[in-house]
Amino acid sequence: MELPLVVGIDGSESSLTAVEWATDEAARHGLPLRLVYASLWERYEGVVPSSGRGRPSEQVLAENIVRAAAVRARRRNPEVKVSGDVLPEDPVSALLREGNNAFALVTGSRGRGELKGLLLGSVSLAVAARAHCPVIVVRGDTAGLTGAHDRVLLGAGDPKMTDEALRFACREAEVRGCVLDVVRAWRHPTGATKDHLVSAEEPTRETEQRASDPLDGLISDAMTDHPEVRVRPATVEGPAQTVLLRRSAAADLVVIGARRRQGHSGLQLGRVGHRLLHHADCPVAVVPQRT
Repeated sequence: MELPLVVGIDGSESSLTAVEWATDEAARHGLPLRLVYASLWERYEGVVPSSGRGRPSEQVLAENIVRAAAVRARRRNPEVKVSGDVLPEDPVSALLREGNNAFALVTGSRGRGELKGLLLGSVSLAVAARAHCPVIVVRGDTAGLTGAHDRVLLGAGDPKMTDEALRFACREAEVRGCVLDVVRAWRHPTGATKDHLVSAEEPTRETEQRASDPLDGLISDAMTDHPEVRVRPATVEGPAQTVLLRRSAAADLVVIGARRRQGHSGLQLGRVGHRLLHHADCPVAVVPQRT
């Protein structure tokens, strides 16, 4: 049985954009699409005005939102199998549980009712930081959202956290028929700069080589399992968050790995993940490394 692509929706424009993006993604992978609206409306059953039919107005609103989102998805691609559900739960808890039986979770970048100035909704951030399946936060400009660049970007940081992310990125590049850019950032040794004396050049070259070496093994694995994917490796000097953010402007999807520590329930995202989820110019996929 194929695992579905699960989309968290709330009726916001951001979540509807996520529905359209996820419909295209489901079609690429041949997956069913599951739309989930989660809210604790049952807690307020006695204080929220009823619809007059014995159901809280929030539940009626939720059902209408799911129905409208399903119609939007079917119009986008009638061949994608679409289902929807309303869950009387906290949205983060509901989506995390749904992720246990999902190909991936998809969310918008901002939720209904979020403050206007927020760059990323609290639900999207919590889910991306804690889920045990890939989470894709749909954000960015028109070119990134529509796949106009024909390029998937993988941030290859710690090799121990890149294995699952590499597999995910290769599958994405394969189904899209596009290039996979594998980028690893590196920094000059302390005290060395591009304009430093010649004596600093040798340790700088060694540092760059150490950053480049792990890419060889990663790309070899990728080519074995996905020989049709065009992989382009690159090592770039600079902070990883800055390098990947800049390159997201020419990508359709940025993929990064994440470590999930057992027994740790707090947010588990590093600085690179936070920066990309808040500012990237295209959707961002956070892929947990299984332990």
